[in-house]
Amino acid sequence: MRSSALALLSSLAFVTGPALAASVSPGDCAAPGRWVVADQTAPVPPMGWSALAGQDVVLLGEQHDSAAHHRWQLATLAALHALRPTLVIGLEMLPREAQPALDDWVAGKLSESAFLRRSGWYRYWGLDADLYLPILHFARERALPLVALNVTPERRDRLVEAFLGRASGDDPASGVDGEFGAIPAPSQPGQRYRERLATSFREHAPDDIGDAALDEFIAAQLVWDVAMADALARRLGEASGNGQTRRPLAVAIMGRGHAEYGDGVAHQLQALGIPQVATLLPVEAEEACRADPTLATALFVVAPEPGEKTAPPRLGVAVETTAEGLKVTHVAAASPAQQAGLRVDDILTLVAERSLTQPAELAALMARVLPGSRLPLVILRDGQRQTLEAAFPLEQALESD
Repeated sequence: MRSSALALLSSLAFVTGPALAASVSPGDCAAPGRWVVADQTAPVPPMGWSALAGQDVVLLGEQHDSAAHHRWQLATLAALHALRPTLVIGLEMLPREAQPALDDWVAGKLSESAFLRRSGWYRYWGLDADLYLPILHFARERALPLVALNVTPERRDRLVEAFLGRASGDDPASGVDGEFGAIPAPSQPGQRYRERLATSFREHAPDDIGDAALDEFIAAQLVWDVAMADALARRLGEASGNGQTRRPLAVAIMGRGHAEYGDGVAHQLQALGIPQVATLLPVEAEEACRADPTLATALFVVAPEPGEKTAPPRLGVAVETTAEGLKVTHVAAASPAQQAGLRVDDILTLVAERSLTQPAELAALMARVLPGSRLPLVILRDGQRQTLEAAFPLEQALESD
């Protein structure tokens, strides 16, 4: 049961639905590009950029696959950096094991492809790196430290075990020791945090899953929050220990479920002695006009993406990681893969001249394939290198509309 609850947490990654309340009328706040705080709306944050830049930590929430959210994050980073040049950027996307790769990226030692390999981007995160690369380049061009906030799924499992054992009295440990030091046990959140997670859990979990799985789900979210808060607190503490007269501003990029209502990462930061935390969230107009005023320090209204999203073309394979490349474990009937001649047990070594090591890399590449295009594939079959070509007809796009 424990593994199913943790898998559910990873699949949500983590999104909670907005709690809506009457606040600002649509006529006042619906325009994209406006900031909203309670009943105030303005082209700049109503509390002022200087007030935000004066915080210890600013959390920038996101829906992970929204390009509009990442564009807003980059613009917000630029505004904060203009007022507080000593700035560090925290990333939910990578675990602490990826910190050396982040350091080398900022130092200009790695190409994009080398960084994605070294950091394990597609192993740990899986979403298209192109969504985040503008932020990564922003940091490198300004020599701004990037901080890996997350922990590996395996370590998160151990943290959950320790936390649940401690809560039941079976294990007095306050955290889990490892190469990067002990991560503290989470500070207990308020009832609203638990109720919000319980609602999301029940919306996505099987009907027959029990209360123990819900407790585990909440514990997993808690240790996720405290792990990221701990990484931020450590970085700020290191800066103070190095004799800097003023700590840098830490700006953290993370899913909105970790940031909203001030009871996730912000709550854990305050328990760790970091009191000044602001949360900024991008939302569409309808949510901004009806949002609970406690949702965030400020909301930014993003423009809706024009048109409806259409599913990208599908290659039609299932793959698994091997030392040589991606091994094909299934080929869908009448798919571009089958028509190209791909077979089960073929090893994909190059797709569009890119070597792939993780299934998520293939998924990210496919998200950028245009209907009507052709995709060169280099495979190993029975130890022999072969070149195939997959064609993606326009009809696929029409059928997905």
